Amino acid sequence: MSALWGWVGRLVGTLRGIRSVFRCLSRMWRFMVASSSYFKWVVPIIRIITGSSGEGSQSDSRLNNILDLISGTSKKSDLRLVLLGPRGGGRTSLANTLIGTSETNTSMEALNQSISRCTTMNGRELTVIDTPDILGSSLGSYIRAREALRSLQLTSPGPHAFLLVIQAPGSSMGVNQDPIQAIQSTLELFGEGVTGYIIPVITHADHLKTLDQLLEADPRNLKRALSLCEQRAELVDNRPGLPPEERSSLYSCLVERVIELKEVRGHFIHELQRREDDLREKLLTDMSSALATKLGRM
Repeated sequence: MSALWGWVGRLVGTLRGIRSVFRCLSRMWRFMVASSSYFKWVVPIIRIITGSSGEGSQSDSRLNNILDLISGTSKKSDLRLVLLGPRGGGRTSLANTLIGTSETNTSMEALNQSISRCTTMNGRELTVIDTPDILGSSLGSYIRAREALRSLQLTSPGPHAFLLVIQAPGSSMGVNQDPIQAIQSTLELFGEGVTGYIIPVITHADHLKTLDQLLEADPRNLKRALSLCEQRAELVDNRPGLPPEERSSLYSCLVERVIELKEVRGHFIHELQRREDDLREKLLTDMSSALATKLGRM
């Protein structure tokens, strides 16, 4: 009989322990629910204290990504890309792949002016800027400078990546391109800070399967050119008539690379954007003063 009562006592103790566990889990759940609403109002306060607007610096951009995750407001945000490369080197073809179109004709205006092309895929807005040959010598210095800055305006507050299209050595396309000079021209146009945002995209390498094979077979020392960039290169097969599933795979590969880069670095900020922000602030101050004066007279 005493053994039975001992067993009953242990059972009661176990049930009490289970009840305590459930109470603890219930408190934790209530805390998590309360915290979600708490973070929704505490995150704006953090942004005010730190002075972060998401547009002012690389650190602001990274801070906003973290705060969005804390507050539960993280979503598929937009991506902004600038495509660079020579005419006929596969730049516009790559833009077509990213946008999801098979257009083959390009207006003459597009050869001398940066154009913006947008699409929405999988809930994410993608902006692709197709630039003219601003890295080569076919355009004058003024047009090259103007279109480089125009590409930045079209991706305001700044692009998340520059896809530098490089034709694979030995390609039958016959485009004369020096990859080292292309990267150096990119630095001259956009500044030294752009190196961390350049993703080299090597096209017309249909006969080679890997980037290592390409680097081994390259007589022009492509490896030296790629060493000037902080991001690894992508070898893509973007030939005409590429099956839809392979185009989709290419799109996913490049977009994932840009997303990874965005999560680490945010978006690129050029002196142009900083000056535009300063001018907007000055204009806002001047207009506010003028309006306040007008209201005081009424």
